[in-house]
Order: sequence, then C-alpha cells, then structure tokens
Amino acid sequence: MDLKRVDPELIPALEAIPEFDIWADLTITRKVSLQRSKYIASTLPMVVGVTSSDHVVTQDNDHDVAVRVYRPKGHTRLLPGLLWIHGGGYCFGSMEGDDYSVRRMVEKIGCVVVSVDYRLAPEFPFPVPLNDCYAALTWVFDNADMLKVDALRIAIGGISAGGGLAAGLALLARDRTEVSVAFQALLCPMIDNNSTSESSFSISDTRIWNRRSNLQGWMHYLGRQMTSEEEPFVASKYAAPSHAGDLHGLPPAYIGVGSVDLFIDENREYAERLEGSGVATQFEIFTGGYHGFEFMVPNAKISRLARDTHYSAIQRALFE
Repeated sequence: MDLKRVDPELIPALEAIPEFDIWADLTITRKVSLQRSKYIASTLPMVVGVTSSDHVVTQDNDHDVAVRVYRPKGHTRLLPGLLWIHGGGYCFGSMEGDDYSVRRMVEKIGCVVVSVDYRLAPEFPFPVPLNDCYAALTWVFDNADMLKVDALRIAIGGISAGGGLAAGLALLARDRTEVSVAFQALLCPMIDNNSTSESSFSISDTRIWNRRSNLQGWMHYLGRQMTSEEEPFVASKYAAPSHAGDLHGLPPAYIGVGSVDLFIDENREYAERLEGSGVATQFEIFTGGYHGFEFMVPNAKISRLARDTHYSAIQRALFE
C-alpha cells in the first residue's frame, strides 16, 4: 500500500500493527480482535451517559441470539432505534468488542441502539448470520413498547461485514414486508464476494483488511472450499448485495468509506445504483482513510470527522 495515500495521522498506528495471519487460527484471531478493541477503549474517556441491558432473542429453530440494548441514561420517552451489526469479515468480531463504540454512538446520536451478537462463519455460514440479524430486527419491532422505541423510526446499520449484513437485511426486510426499516447506515460495507473492482486489487498490506483476507472471508461466509477468485460465483443478493438486480423500495441510505479502502469502488457503485433506483443516498469518502480507520485510530482528526459524519447522517434520518 502506498503510504503517500494514507492520512499522516493514521500511519503510526498502521506501522504499530504486527504482521498477523488472521486465518491461521480463527480462535486466536477472535481473541486478538476482542483484546484490541478493549485496549483501544481503555485509552478513551469513559461514556457515562448510557445504560445497557442484555436480552435473548429465541428463533423458531430454538437458537438463542444475544442482543444488548443501549439507551441514553434516564430514557423514558419514545426514541428512534438502531439495530447495530458488528464487523469482522463475517468470521470474527463480537457484540462485546463493539461495546465501547456503540456506547459512544448512543451518546452522540441520542437514540436506542440494539447490538446483535450473530453467529460467525465458517462454523455458521450464510444464511445463518443474516437470519440471526433478521430475528434481532423483528424482536426490536415486536418489543418496541418495552424498549420505548418508536416503531416508525427503526434503522439498521453496521461496519464492514456488519455493513454488508445491514445491506442484505434491508433487502430481506423489503422483500418479506414484515417490518419497515426507516434507514440504513452502511460503514465501508463488504458487499461483493467476487471482488473484481479496481480498488479490490489495490490493498495487499496484511496489517489491515486486504484482498486476500477479503476473499477468504467471503469463502467462509458462503460455505465454499475455494475463493471467488479461483471460482467466480454469483452469491445470493442477501449475502452479497452488489448482486441485487432491483434496489427500488429500499430505505434511505448512508454509505461512508475511506479513500484507501479496498471497498471504495464497490461502495461507490452501490451508492450510485441506490440513487439511480430512487433511494435517497448520502455517499461520503474520507480522503486518506484505510479500512476501519475511524475506530482503529479514534483520536485522529480524520477519524473524528468520519464518526461525526456517520452519526450526523443517522441522527438526521431518525430525528428530523
């Protein structure tokens, strides 16, 4: 990766990341991912104006999905809600790992956020993670009164694989017509399993999400033995929303991505297709940002700008 393209404030954090093969042992990768998230959180100010409670969503197949409900402290009136879906290439990441960033999100936006701990590939490939998220979404609607959430103002959102799941969830909710999603917030969403865009070839640096990790993540999520590079494969639109032929009728969208992210081309194309289908879409590029920079290097000026832009878009969609 050409460091000249990276924001100078982000470079020291990038250089401090050790070389690490995330696919050598996913058990270790999941532990390291959680440890890294907790370490970053430990360096930041505590969020004191947010409370949380844990709940269990039982699906028809009797599998329980854990969710954590975050509320502004003293929350008594109806507020908009956001179902939040963590990232991690569909194979790692967790509700616990996103705990601090979600608390901060609630503090900044002022809505209720429900974070879902969906099952991970390769143990649970598509459609299991998406079904877990859909179960959590319908649970939010079914329990809106208990949660003190306005059922007319419920959004979905996520980062990276979580953004891909949110985009797939928007398509699934539209097609099933059981619930009506008000907004979708997609942060650097992972939405194209074939990874054929120019930018998808541009990142090979193993310290961040790169082409190899992307192809491996998709292979595991789709339950395949070979990557899409070895054997191109048009996945279900609910798994890889880039393949959706019809984007009409989807909720308004926000898509934000760094300029040095391998997903920038597929994200731009999806934003343009949404807009062309009559879906109000805000697309933001943060010059110099690599994948997930705004949470990996939270105090950098570009990171604060990106998060403020993300949160403002969600706040406008839900409160105005």
